[in-house]
Amino acid sequence: MPTAIKFSEDIVPLSDLKINPGRIVHQVDATHRPVLLTNRGRGVAVVQSLKDYEADTEERAFMKAVLQGFADIDEGRTVSLADAKKRLGLV
Repeated sequence: MPTAIKFSEDIVPLSDLKINPGRIVHQVDATHRPVLLTNRGRGVAVVQSLKDYEADTEERAFMKAVLQGFADIDEGRTVSLADAKKRLGLV
């Protein structure tokens, strides 16, 4: 689970990224917190470690599938466990 955002560290002007990109990359990798890049005081991009991005993407996909499953149940689109095993070749 990511730690809480630290506004003093996690909001960085775009000019800082231009000057020392390695520091920003190291920071997001070490803290597991994304960094918000700003330009003239407005947010323009987010830098996040690849590992955290992949984990977040997988979690979102899983949650979408769970919600779709609940919607399928509500709509009556179900199969028995025996039929599911048969379709998946688990029997």
